[in-house]
Amino acid sequence: MYPNTLTQLSRANPFNAPLFSLQEIEEPKQSLPANGQSRNLAAAAIAEGDSCEFGSRKYLLLCGFGGIISCGTTHAALVPLDLVKCRMQVDPDKYKSIGKGFSLTLKEDGARGLAKGWAPTFIGYSMQGLCKFGFYEMFKIFYSDMLGEENTYLWRTSLYLAASASAEFFADIALAPMEACKVRIQTCPGYANNLRQCAPKMFAEEGVWAFYKGVVPLWMRQIPYTMMKFACFERTVELLYKHVVPKPRADCTKSEQLIVTFTAGYIAGVFCAIVSHPADSVVSVLNKESGSTAVQVLKKLGPKGVWKGLVARIIMIGTLTALQWFIYDSVKVYFRLPRPPPPEMPESLKKKLGLTE
Repeated sequence: MYPNTLTQLSRANPFNAPLFSLQEIEEPKQSLPANGQSRNLAAAAIAEGDSCEFGSRKYLLLCGFGGIISCGTTHAALVPLDLVKCRMQVDPDKYKSIGKGFSLTLKEDGARGLAKGWAPTFIGYSMQGLCKFGFYEMFKIFYSDMLGEENTYLWRTSLYLAASASAEFFADIALAPMEACKVRIQTCPGYANNLRQCAPKMFAEEGVWAFYKGVVPLWMRQIPYTMMKFACFERTVELLYKHVVPKPRADCTKSEQLIVTFTAGYIAGVFCAIVSHPADSVVSVLNKESGSTAVQVLKKLGPKGVWKGLVARIIMIGTLTALQWFIYDSVKVYFRLPRPPPPEMPESLKKKLGLTE
């Protein structure tokens, strides 16, 4: 019977609702495919030349590998900007602007100082990327199976939000230890010069808790960020192909599709930076000051202080998100993974709405 319990819960979602509703009707339940694999998000059959089946174990593992490449490399490449951003957050009186931050860092630490924290950044965000993208694909299929084909289309934004939030919960647990080390290296002069020095010292002083005390602020920062990152990207791609790209996606070359991916990724990145910046400021200060709590840091920073370094973060996250989606999609192309087109309304739903005879 329509609507079911999940649909009722979805209607409480503030981000999206369909512009129409269905009348309650009786119809037989649709059985899932025998092999347990969802096809709700794949509008067409698997194209000839794909290396694996959509939703298969190989597919999910290679998606996770794409996440490692896209997140680890991009975050490591932007370490200098991230370092200046963190220092602006924890010491705004000294590092008053991006330019001032770079000049002071070069003066005090030399060119090598701009690379501080590259190792924990690369390791931490590689692990995060594995969980973020791999689990996102898995949860998207899982929730789609729960909703069914028609509800998957109607509530696709809610689906993207739920799948990305679920994936990021686990991704942040993988990221937290290296994020704590990175911030301590970058914002505490003289504490440690590299990961080999920092991790043992933190463990000796504070135990295992030193690496996970920032996980809750990380969830506060990363879960809204990732929800925006995936939902905004998915819907932006859909809108670009519908209103901007002059030909159907199937007629676009792989290069043209990757350009659309990069554009949608940058747009999503700008929104990601804004929604996650206050929590990012808390994480930076919290990992610098060993005895503080998230509530104490929030009181200390105040309403204005949590927005310090926003411009640097928009530049960083916009570029970062665009490159991540570009690299991730390129990995899919290289390994010939299934890349379903933007979702289309199922024929059964069109009939219910009277859009077809």
